[in-house]
Amino acid sequence: MKRYVIIGFGTAAVGCIEGIRSIDPAGEITVISEEKHPAYCRPLISYYLEDKTSLEKMPLRDEDFYKKNACRTLLGVRAERIDPIAHNIALSDGTLLSYDCLCVAAGSSPFVPPFEGLDSVPMKSTFMTVDDAVALKESVKSDTRVLIVGAGLIGLKCAEGLFSITKNVSVCDLASRVLSSILDADAAAIMQKHLEKQGLRFWLGDSAARFEKNRAIMNSGREVIFDQLVLAVGVRANTGLLAEIGAEVHRGIVVDEGMRTSLQDIYAAGDCTEALDISSGEKKVMAIMPSAALQGWTAGVNMAGGSAAFDKGIPMNSIGFFGLHAMTAGCYEGECFEEKNDHTLKRLFVRDGLLKGFMLIGLNERAGIYTSLIRERTPLKSVDFELMKKYATTAAFSQNIRRKKFSEVV
Repeated sequence: MKRYVIIGFGTAAVGCIEGIRSIDPAGEITVISEEKHPAYCRPLISYYLEDKTSLEKMPLRDEDFYKKNACRTLLGVRAERIDPIAHNIALSDGTLLSYDCLCVAAGSSPFVPPFEGLDSVPMKSTFMTVDDAVALKESVKSDTRVLIVGAGLIGLKCAEGLFSITKNVSVCDLASRVLSSILDADAAAIMQKHLEKQGLRFWLGDSAARFEKNRAIMNSGREVIFDQLVLAVGVRANTGLLAEIGAEVHRGIVVDEGMRTSLQDIYAAGDCTEALDISSGEKKVMAIMPSAALQGWTAGVNMAGGSAAFDKGIPMNSIGFFGLHAMTAGCYEGECFEEKNDHTLKRLFVRDGLLKGFMLIGLNERAGIYTSLIRERTPLKSVDFELMKKYATTAAFSQNIRRKKFSEVV
């Protein structure tokens, strides 16, 4: 009986379990997690702050899923060292766990810069886990002054969640615009204007240089008084376990299309990996739930002796703040087709006759159609792209393609 071990217990781990069981119904599956919770939907933690969801609704699968799939779960335990020769893993509780096939789905961790005086701050938190959200909800009151360092996806979702509790929320970032990793200056300006209209305050192009208890001294010399500090500067892929035993690691763990690492019988999946972005042709970390699920499933199938490939990966995001939604995918290279006004923006990026990326702000579009064009490398000459520029619609495809691709009755 084959012994499978998965390190990490997020979306990729669940996908890996399902991939394994699609091929091997009997092998032993053990999941190791430093967190004390089974896999849950991380994007929901900001909605928990707003009372839009509960802890009971966060799990990705119900408890019966793990029982039915005969998974042993080791929660609150850390994998400390992998021995790729002996095929075993040393755990923080002293256990030595053997494996035949291993999947590292260790995710990512908050990056906390070495701010001077950070140790003096009495109330500080990151915003990556359900435990972070629970702690913030308990500590933040209606009169709490919150300073969030980081105006990226995590920082702004935290700001939106906390704004339902206190209206005194400020966000700073060294970048000159919000969501700088996914939006350009024009798109970011639309989003920032909307957020400021709700009441959020921003100090952009400026960040904390040092802390003195409840006081942040900014690079500009401005002083900001706060009660609660949230550090949302960024995240880093958890690559250490494999890096220290000689696996190929760049910004993430390098994997092939089958999610194999450079070490025998060791796979990796999810936010800790660096896989091929087919829109740009570059290998990069694509830390999004759909990719994590598919990567995990691909790894599981191959670990169990099947054949699967993660070969249509692209970076993408769909996120909203106070009712204004942003959807992005692919890379922003090539000729740009644009429609914009003060409240909405659409940009489609075309190169070599293919859609390479898009950016939609404040639009109710069927963005999955654009995403499909990128992933499938659909030649734009085979669709009515003039119509597609106006809005994403299956009507831009031929009858035969609609029947095959969308199962439409035409």
